Formats: sequence, C-alpha cells, structure tokens
Amino acid sequence: MPAPRLNRVAVLVLEGAKPLDVGIPAQVFTTRASMPYEVRVCGAAPGLVTGGDGLAYAVSHGLDALEWADVVFVPGYRFPDREDPPPAVVDALVAAHERGARLAAISTGAFALAATGLLDGRRATTHWHYTRALMARYPRIKVDENVLFVDEGSVLTSAGAASGIDLCLHILRGDLGVAASNHAARRLVAAPYRSGGQAQYVPRSVPEPLGERFAATREWALHRLGDPLTLEVLARQAGVSPRTFSRRFVEETGYTPMQWVMRARVDLARELLERSQRSVEQIAADTGLGTGANLRLHFQRILGTTPSEYRRTFTRGE
Repeated sequence: MPAPRLNRVAVLVLEGAKPLDVGIPAQVFTTRASMPYEVRVCGAAPGLVTGGDGLAYAVSHGLDALEWADVVFVPGYRFPDREDPPPAVVDALVAAHERGARLAAISTGAFALAATGLLDGRRATTHWHYTRALMARYPRIKVDENVLFVDEGSVLTSAGAASGIDLCLHILRGDLGVAASNHAARRLVAAPYRSGGQAQYVPRSVPEPLGERFAATREWALHRLGDPLTLEVLARQAGVSPRTFSRRFVEETGYTPMQWVMRARVDLARELLERSQRSVEQIAADTGLGTGANLRLHFQRILGTTPSEYRRTFTRGE
C-alpha cells in the first residue's frame, strides 16, 4: 500500500528576509516521523538571496515550489512598505492561491500578500510597528493591529516573529489535531496555544509582574480543568481582586477568564477524542464540562461540529 502523500510546505524567501521568520515554519514543519510534511525553501529564483540582519540564504528552489506546495509561507522582510515584491513573485502567489494552496504570512510578509490583492476586504494583521503603514498602503484591507494572527481560511497573517510560531501551531491544530500541535509545542518549548485574538503586546500600563502572575495562573488552571474554576478561584490564585483579574485578563489574552477556561476545556476534550476511546460522557466529566450534552453544545458553538464527527475526522485511515 503506497505511503500517504506528505503535506507540502514552501517557505518563500524574499530579499531582506528576517532569519527568525524564515526559520520558524522551516523548523516547525520539517519532515520527521511525527510531522507528515515536506518543506522546500525557495526564492524568486534558485541561488543566493540576501537576507536581513547580515544573513543570506542559499535556496535550491525557485517559484516552481509554489506550484508544488499546499501551504506557502511568506516570512517577513525589511522595508516592506517601500516597494512591492517582484511581479513574478506576486503572480506566483496568486496562481498558488487559485490552485488551492493556503498562503500564510509571518510578520511583514503580509505586505507581499497585500500586493496580490488577496487581502482586499479581509481581516489581516502584521507586526505592530507596521500596521499603520499597511493600512495606509492598502486601505481595502481590514487591518487588526491588536491580534497575534488572523485566519481567513485560504490566507492567514500573523504579527511579529514569535506569533509566527502561534500561526504554525494553529495550522497544525487544523491539519492534525490538538495532540499533534501540543507535541510540536513541547518540542519547540513554546506555549501550546495562544489564541489569534490575544493582544500582540501588553499595554505599558500593566505592570510586568502582573502579566507574569497571570501566565502562571493560566498554567495552574490548565492542570485543573476538571475542577470547578470560577472567576473568584482564578483571581484568588493570581492574588488580585476578581474585577482587576477580569479586566487585565481580557487585555492580556483577548478573552474573559471564563471564555478562556471554556476554550481550554474544549481543547482538552479535543485531545482526548483524538487520543483515547473514552466516551463523550467520560470526557465531559474529565474536562470540567459536566455532561455529554454540555460538551456537544460547546463543541458545536466553538468548532461547528459534534464530538463524534470530530473523533471520526482524526481516526479515519488508522
């Protein structure tokens, strides 16, 4: 029986490409037993591409890699607001999209996607330093400057370099499920999941120790999702009043504390559906969702599917 085809990932390196932005998708999706992807790093043409920050890239592939890829990553590059990428690059991105490939920009790579016109009328983001420039240069794009990443289906954009990891993990979650995404996060020593709606940076008015305390509180909660977790319980763990906790938590994550807890419980339920044969009722009890009916309700509301259909999606072919 022939081996299943690997998901094909192209990383398009443009002049002035940022090294961290290039390295993130190349490392996250690099071919290994636990990751059914094949990665090709390419440029406008094979050969040496001058990067940013004193580095250069020797790429083996040209734009033909975009004809091959299922997902095309466009890393950020220097001075994106000064001029568009070469016309051949723009045309190749449009052709890849028309063929059905997903296009994903990291940081200022959003400017390259904007040049294609594919972001017109859609939500998008980029590094916070360049959001105003993106708005001015491409006024038809609905630029959201306060999120880590935006998923518009066939086109995805993310903020600064670190949020590129979040975007890659988000794509992994959709392709392979929560368990695979969490496995990759552990390998990267990264947060297993930060929502796209989380703020790019914490406002300066929020003291840094408070932000660190909230991260610890979230970690504490993730290990106790089966327990009763109320706003008061979480605020007490953080050492602040419920009112302060609720306000600061929204600023830091983009969710209210109880919205965040609900999504964390649904994520844990997803992983248990993928990796175990426990019943829906057992999983609902283990994740703090109470009953199978409650689990089904929140699955439908958040994911638009049922637990049983979700389980079938990740067990087909096994």
